[in-house]
Amino acid sequence: MYVDVVPNRKSRPAILLREARREGKKICKRTIANISHWTPVQVEALRAILRGEKLVSPKDAFTVQRNLTHGHVRAVLGTMHKLGLPDLIDPKRSRQRNLVLAMIAWRVIDPGSKVTSIDTWKNSTLPDELEIRDADKNDLYDALDWLIQRQSRIEDRLARKHLNEGATVLYDLSSSYYWGATCPLVQYGHNRDGNHLPIIVYGVMTDRDGRPLALSVYPGNTADPATVSDQVEKLTHRFNLERAILVGDRGVLTQARIEDLRKYPGLTWISALRAPEIRKLACGGILQMSLFDTQHLAEISAPEEFPGERLIACYNPLLAADRKRIREELLVETEADLARVSREVTRRTKQPLTSDEIGIKVGKVLNRHHVGKHFNTRIEAGQLLYSRNEESIRREAELDGVYVLRTSEPEERLAADDVVRNYKNLSQVERAFRTMKGVDLMVRPIYHRLADHVRAHLFLCLLAYYVEWHLRQAWAPLLCADEELAANRWQRDPVAPAQSSVSVRRKKGLRRTEDGLPVQNFKTLIKELGTLNRNQCVLKQKVIGGESPVVLQLTISTPLQDRAFQLLGLNCTQ
Repeated sequence: MYVDVVPNRKSRPAILLREARREGKKICKRTIANISHWTPVQVEALRAILRGEKLVSPKDAFTVQRNLTHGHVRAVLGTMHKLGLPDLIDPKRSRQRNLVLAMIAWRVIDPGSKVTSIDTWKNSTLPDELEIRDADKNDLYDALDWLIQRQSRIEDRLARKHLNEGATVLYDLSSSYYWGATCPLVQYGHNRDGNHLPIIVYGVMTDRDGRPLALSVYPGNTADPATVSDQVEKLTHRFNLERAILVGDRGVLTQARIEDLRKYPGLTWISALRAPEIRKLACGGILQMSLFDTQHLAEISAPEEFPGERLIACYNPLLAADRKRIREELLVETEADLARVSREVTRRTKQPLTSDEIGIKVGKVLNRHHVGKHFNTRIEAGQLLYSRNEESIRREAELDGVYVLRTSEPEERLAADDVVRNYKNLSQVERAFRTMKGVDLMVRPIYHRLADHVRAHLFLCLLAYYVEWHLRQAWAPLLCADEELAANRWQRDPVAPAQSSVSVRRKKGLRRTEDGLPVQNFKTLIKELGTLNRNQCVLKQKVIGGESPVVLQLTISTPLQDRAFQLLGLNCTQ
């Protein structure tokens, strides 16, 4: 018996089970059964039986020796190669480069300490993909030393890739606390995390869209303005930009730093005025609230105070209402604290508080919420008298919701609306800090003791954020993100509060994407991809003359995993 395939002209071939015998010179065929409705797998199995082969169920033939998480490794490493990150780090292949790539990829997948990373990535295909299965913690520390020596060259390559002449560059600083006191970079300073631990300060430079390009690390007691000169040196000398726009907040680009920037004709800036400077413009009649009667933005000029600069005054009524509410809350809390001190002064009759002791307590209260200028206090005969300074409150309330931007970029190259939009883009750098310091990349706490290891650790986190930034852009349809945000940012009213697009409101309401898939956040999507495993299978039967060969088999992907790889332009079966 045999399986015969008989072609049909106008329909699919007929598949028949037949037997044949010879009668003289003629071969006679007899059809036993029509198996055209069988699946190809069933037909092939029947053919094997007719050939006398022994059929064994896959469950009986193979056993899963080990399974390794693979999907997230494939997604992250594939994206890194599409971005050309290996060549950006070092064009020459080496074990050190593979170790650095592994640390970057694993910080995106499952951030943790270097020792923890070695223990956790052993259960994934990452060590096999990069041929570092035998790596230990000393290898990783050596790779950090190797990386920090190449930081400048890597930043230069990133700048050449993403910055052109006249590019807008965003710059801001943050800090991270440190456990221990052995690193020379660790100092007490302005701790943005709100605790009393020593810190390390670092500044991040990005392009206009928030894509990270460079990082600088400073001792914890470094003032923000003192770091600007390093960024100017990067832009003008290392990145060789003859013309660029540096955007920084008022705490970074102070008046003294702006005076230094005037020495570089091709380097312009965008920053903001401090409250005393805004009040001076208002008192001089240059800034008047009538400017905002019909619009939220007006360009003013103050050549004596700010020569060669354009001033763009903005008014946000929602911001004004918010500041009024917050100020009232702080005033009420400060009054309650002053009342408590007053009661304590009155109660201490046997051992009265001295005027100096009362003054210290009052000073702490007034400085706690930074509204001391709005109170009149007087200490007389062992009594504390206080009241609100209504005139001071009124003067401050007049400018609620008003902020003034300053720039040296001429109007023919940058309209006033775009000045505001570029300054507001500093939120992209703040997002980088939130991602690096939060649960995504976990730059803190920092445990490294050597200054170069700290710098390498932070630079590693920057490169990981570079990869995550591109992953988020590609996965925007699957994430709870506004896919129209980038385009709308340059079209909407630059002063008015941002409004979510219709598509993202629908996505958040239904918790479903346009494809009907469940909406994810970045970490849950990474975990979902991690369930796509690579199984190592071996034959149960012993092979004569050697060991059973290992067969690699991927688990079946889900529609969500297929869509995620499709958006990355990668094949999930590899």
